[in-house]
Formats: sequence, C-alpha cells, structure tokens
Amino acid sequence: MKRILFAAALALISVAAAHAEYGDVVLNDRSEAGGQRPVIFPHWLHRTVFKCQVCHAELGFKMKIGANRISMGDVYRGRYCGECHDGKTSWAIEDNCGRCHSGKMGTP
Repeated sequence: MKRILFAAALALISVAAAHAEYGDVVLNDRSEAGGQRPVIFPHWLHRTVFKCQVCHAELGFKMKIGANRISMGDVYRGRYCGECHDGKTSWAIEDNCGRCHSGKMGTP
C-alpha cells in the first residue's frame, strides 16, 4: 500500500522546472556541467515510505553534503537511485529525465 501511495504522489510531481522546497535535496555538482537541469530529490516523499537505513546504509548514500558523487553511469548500472528506479520496484529512469532533472538552471 505504501508503494502505491508513493507512486501516486510521484505522479503528481510536474516535470516543469521547479524550485527546491524545504526538505528537498538539490544535486547540481555534475548536472549543469553535463548540460542538464539540476536534480531535485524529494527527500521528504521518499522518507514517508522508506526508513533512513534503506538509502543511507543499504544503497550507500552518505549523510554529508557533497559526499555523494553520483553519475548517470552509476544510476544506469543500478547504483544509488537506479537500485529502485529499475522499472520494477519503481518507474524506470529511461525516458523520464525531467522527473529528476527538474530544477531551474543555476540552483546551488
């Protein structure tokens, strides 16, 4: 049931350029350099479904700003976000770039 609610909440997120909201994590250390909009990660939304240990222990996300040097290659190989966004556990990353890369250019 939690996964269904999570999927429904994600479906409501617009793919238009957005500002980060309180509780969101902005990933922009590589995005703009690669010609993409910054990633706006809805931490609060994921936290409503998963315990901290899922991402920060099992998937390897470090709890320090700037410590996670995530590349799209990592994600496509099933690391970090790609562990769940595989088309089975949750929606696949292919052809859904704007769902993550939704920030306004220049967002720190």
